[in-house]
Amino acid sequence: MGTLNRILKPGLYAITDNALTPADQLIAAVEAALQGGATLVQYRDKAGTSAERLRQATELNALCRQAVVPLLINDDPELALRVGAAGVHLGQDDCTLADARRVLGPEAIIGITCHHRLDLARNAKAAGADYLAFGRFYNSATKPGAPPAETSVLTEARALALPITAIGGITTDNAEALICAGADLIAVVGGLFGGTPEDIRHRADTFTRLVARHHPLFSSSN
Repeated sequence: MGTLNRILKPGLYAITDNALTPADQLIAAVEAALQGGATLVQYRDKAGTSAERLRQATELNALCRQAVVPLLINDDPELALRVGAAGVHLGQDDCTLADARRVLGPEAIIGITCHHRLDLARNAKAAGADYLAFGRFYNSATKPGAPPAETSVLTEARALALPITAIGGITTDNAEALICAGADLIAVVGGLFGGTPEDIRHRADTFTRLVARHHPLFSSSN
């Protein structure tokens, strides 16, 4: 598997969504995911105003700090700096990793979307990424235009010795194959959020148990 550090732990990577986690449900939804064992959270909101995003990110960061779980901000190093988040996740069309690192400093967690391509992953590692994200692996409502990825890219990416994230249409029914192929973190949006907080907690717990059952970091210690 990818090499994990003291901050990034294998498990469920919960990513928020404007539709599935609207403002009046955001904190309760993420709290439920944390109760179910989420080890990393990303705040992703492409539609809110600057004031709304600042308020929500501030509230989420307080919640995640209390749970001792890192919060990353999607695409926005300045917002991450302002609220004291642990770092950012960047797409290929966002600001450069070097620019994000200048804003956030050497201790920040910076992840990079690599789609289905190892060359992008190698470039990201060379630029100082802290984890590599691949996908989409299944049909995804949140990223319908993303190119499909084969599970083999997760296995091949192990050689890069960075934490590996899988994303794209992941549910409790199809996550096992991705963990077994090499994913350290299972990034989930629609397969996690939606429904009651109890629904979310239950799904998060199921993802957490799947990682504990199939990730070698756990299986080697059993």
